[in-house]
Amino acid sequence: MEEIKTAFEIAMEKAAEIGEPTKEEREKIKAQERLNSILARFNKEEIDANELWKLLKEEGKEEIFKEAQKRLIESLRLKDSLHETQRKREGILAIETLKEDKKIPEVEALLNTLQEIQKRYDEEMKMAYNNFRIQVERNPELRIREIQQQDTKIVVQLSVEDAIEQLPEWRYFLSELNTRYESKFQEILNRLIEAIK
Repeated sequence: MEEIKTAFEIAMEKAAEIGEPTKEEREKIKAQERLNSILARFNKEEIDANELWKLLKEEGKEEIFKEAQKRLIESLRLKDSLHETQRKREGILAIETLKEDKKIPEVEALLNTLQEIQKRYDEEMKMAYNNFRIQVERNPELRIREIQQQDTKIVVQLSVEDAIEQLPEWRYFLSELNTRYESKFQEILNRLIEAIK
């Protein structure tokens, strides 16, 4: 009769088969841990792009430079603040100067495009929000909501901001805006990741 093994026993057997990591694998793991630490410090704003450059230069490996850039690029978001985007931009460009095959003009142009997309997104959203604000301010009925509580209906007057947030037209507009700009933003991110390879 065949012996039935527990999941733990199976996992232990597989671990024994794999064996100890090689010296090269251990060095790679340590390099990844150092990179994680450096990027965490950068993301917490404990270090700036110049210090990031110095710390990565000490690592001196092309694959570490590319990995650091890729992670910074992947952390960029359409709705990031201008400050956050600028910090990451500076970090990405600083790392690009460390690489053997530098593509600074291409990387910089793509980063400029990302920032332009963010700017247009913000402008379009603010302009639409102001148009909705005017509409709600001119029509007080849009600020009135009926709320059912047990057997009674309560009429509540919302603030202009709350009324805008509850308008189906505003929600639809935001959904469309986000979809459109996220798509453009992601396309440029993908091109940027290709450019740093």
